[in-house]
Amino acid sequence: MKFTLGPTAFGLALLASTPLMSAISFPPHAMAQQTATSLTVKNSSHPDSSIIAKQDILRKTLNNGLRVVIIKDSLAPVVTAQISYLVGSNQAPKGFPGTAHALEHMMFRGSQGLDKDQLAVIGAQLGGSYNAFTTENVTQYYYTAPAEDLNVILKIEALRMGGLSLNAADWDKERGAIEQEVSRDLSNPIYKYVSELQKLMFDGTPYEHDALGTRPSFDKTTVSLLRKFYETYYAPNNAILVITGDIDPNKAVEQVEKDFGSIPKKTIPELESFTLKPIKAKTLTYPTDFPTSLVTIAWRMPGEKSKNFAVADILSDVISSQRGALYGLVPQGKALMADFEYVPKGEVGFGVAIAAFPKGQDYKPILNEVNQILQTIREKGVSPELVEAAKRKEIAQLAFSANSITGLASSWSTALAFQGLNDPNEMAAAYQAVTPEQVNALAKEILNPDEAITAILTPEDSGKPISNKGYGGAESFASVPEKPVQLPDWAQQALNKLNIPKEAPKPSEMVLSNGIRLIVQPLNVSNTISVFGQIRQNPSLQEGKGKEGIAGITNDMFKYGTKTLDRLAFRKAVDDIAADISAGSDFSLAVLTPDFDRAMQLLADNELNPAFEQKFFDIVKQQAAQSLIGLYQSPGYHFNRAIAKAINPPNDPSLRQPDPALVKKLTLQDLNDFYKKSFRPDLTTIVIAGNITPEQAKASVEKYFGNWENIGPKPNLDMPTRPDSKSSFVHVPDKTAVQNSVALVESINLDVHHPDHYLLNLGNEVLSGGFAGRFYKDLRVKTGYVYNVNSDFGWSRTRGSYSITFGADPDKVSLARKAALKDLTAMQTSPVTDNELQLAKASLLRSIPLQQASVDGIAGQYLTYTDLGLPLNSAHIAAKNYYKASAAEVQKAFQTYVRPKDLAEIIKGPATPTP
Repeated sequence: MKFTLGPTAFGLALLASTPLMSAISFPPHAMAQQTATSLTVKNSSHPDSSIIAKQDILRKTLNNGLRVVIIKDSLAPVVTAQISYLVGSNQAPKGFPGTAHALEHMMFRGSQGLDKDQLAVIGAQLGGSYNAFTTENVTQYYYTAPAEDLNVILKIEALRMGGLSLNAADWDKERGAIEQEVSRDLSNPIYKYVSELQKLMFDGTPYEHDALGTRPSFDKTTVSLLRKFYETYYAPNNAILVITGDIDPNKAVEQVEKDFGSIPKKTIPELESFTLKPIKAKTLTYPTDFPTSLVTIAWRMPGEKSKNFAVADILSDVISSQRGALYGLVPQGKALMADFEYVPKGEVGFGVAIAAFPKGQDYKPILNEVNQILQTIREKGVSPELVEAAKRKEIAQLAFSANSITGLASSWSTALAFQGLNDPNEMAAAYQAVTPEQVNALAKEILNPDEAITAILTPEDSGKPISNKGYGGAESFASVPEKPVQLPDWAQQALNKLNIPKEAPKPSEMVLSNGIRLIVQPLNVSNTISVFGQIRQNPSLQEGKGKEGIAGITNDMFKYGTKTLDRLAFRKAVDDIAADISAGSDFSLAVLTPDFDRAMQLLADNELNPAFEQKFFDIVKQQAAQSLIGLYQSPGYHFNRAIAKAINPPNDPSLRQPDPALVKKLTLQDLNDFYKKSFRPDLTTIVIAGNITPEQAKASVEKYFGNWENIGPKPNLDMPTRPDSKSSFVHVPDKTAVQNSVALVESINLDVHHPDHYLLNLGNEVLSGGFAGRFYKDLRVKTGYVYNVNSDFGWSRTRGSYSITFGADPDKVSLARKAALKDLTAMQTSPVTDNELQLAKASLLRSIPLQQASVDGIAGQYLTYTDLGLPLNSAHIAAKNYYKASAAEVQKAFQTYVRPKDLAEIIKGPATPTP
């Protein structure tokens, strides 16, 4: 299983498989118009069939060396632009490992012709997502926005490439924010583990440090050092620009030429070579704030640019296969989860075998099991059948990249910038060429016990939460109006329009005879079909007294096969068609179009005919109880529990939770009773999107789900309304954290069906609308109190809530809280400015088309609306409400529903100074 580095690019993802464990987070000059070569995959059901729809691709290398790839994707009126500079932390000056990361931050602090305030306003008005991440070899900047705004995105990137501002005052402010980011990562035990792991794996090479950097190095970093780094490596001939979306490639490349063509190329220093030192086996230990214990065994592996990358990726897939011996520890009851993660990093990489076990148990038995499994693979090799299954799966996954405009851009950026390939097709060819003999040879070389780095990660008790009545509410602050930002003419002309976006194409919608609501969205962007299902449930209202936890156990039991296919036979059937299938109260499948019928048959068999065997029930029940015991002692649990208690009355159904002792007493009959009553077609919505017609989709659902029957009366799943919450304070100790996680929360006497919730959403955009939001400006840009700050209204059919969240060092918490409350109170004491209102409206209105920019996004939106009891065109309804809202109406809504003095404060981490 390859772990792809995300926006932070500094960690290892430990993907927990049990429902009670959360994921733990560890990134020639002539123009050529071409059509992508269609990828093919050979398997039993459709040999040599095309799995990728042909795409219009335009490539060009400008005279200054900038490589440009433009791919048209008509999924939605959206565009993504990703510019990857072929420089990262590996090129940082000695003693300054975070230089590339620091410069990434400063790229958002303005450039010649576009200051930081203008950049923040433009980013908000675009309504899209924009950010960046730094790795050892690549620093990438990306924008996703309405397709009509591609020219604005390109202008921004060209100005940043051509001349960054880089002044000392801005670096002083940004230094505070980036040090908060360091504190956040230092509070993550996995980050600490990976940092030491890299040092041991790659000692004496540029890879011995991750791309984050350290506080001491940032304290020493100067603007002159950053400028030298920028002027050395930020050049068109050291960058790759990938553009995807519903655009005209020829017009797009003309704009690229206009904006980037005059930027001069530079002489880029050659990378220094390095030699890897031998590794000696070692065992590490770490305290954590996790609910379970972990054992990990790591080995050095090839990097993304290695000739053996595809072989290594297939090896990792085979080791982590649910049909493999490592995962088999879970259904045997020997591990709570088991997985293998592969983290490629340019020229090098590492792989980690992971197993979780209950807190307090001895690690030696599970460690011995994992070691034995991996050494058996090393000595005897892997199953050729699993190798072929992994190859089919990896190649098929490339077909799904077109199902997301951003995903398509990332697929190409990864191939070109990270892997040094010509296009993703080369990666498919590399996977196709992998043989079992190559996989076995690499396993024998890599899985050497004399070179394994073992780590034991053990939960540490941090103490009980400390509560009191709170700080007495918000201070009273006057609002300080800010001077409106004047945009450059090119941005003003492009963004001064405020329009209600065109309503998205309506899907086909029907209700089948048994009550299933079927929504079908035909899409012709790839030769794939995706199915997303949701059974509306509310365990807080559906689990009987003393039966708490049965919903989670029921969901976990679906992975143990069906009455017709046992666990391994079912996984083999799924592997044979290179599909992804999951069942439960939320179910899904993703499959190539030719195999849709077989995939639907398997999904329905899993969903409607689960095995529910006693031997697996006993194992899952025991694992659930063991996980709960550890969970209830973890700081993360106490933090989330304190938030829930702060906004709900004492006997609220949402506060029900399983008792480990009672979980152990649950019976298979309890599970079957819950399944029969709670898994109902008349509470089920199925969304099918992809290369399919509504008629075909309906026929398939009726064929495989049509005999599903409702048992008993339809339950009421709506939570009761609740009284206003009151101010309180809870501090949750966390010995592993150096930074505090802070949440300010309260209930809101409003639900999603009341039109005033649109006014609160609009006002929240003023507060938390990215770089231009009041919170971001006051808590990060101006002061450096925090790295991230966010606020959000949560809505359900019957309830509402409000939260402000941020991370800060202990001595910054009180300052950040006061600044946030100042901004929140100002929303009530005076109307937002015309400029702020216009900006918030533009951001929300322009963001609406982005919700249709991926198949997952389309389906997720429909399922959310269904769950909330809203019409499927709710995005268009919201747009009309945002468009007509006034500043006075927003102010009144905040006066009516938001209560700053009632905000509860929950802090997790070190003790904070008394405010």
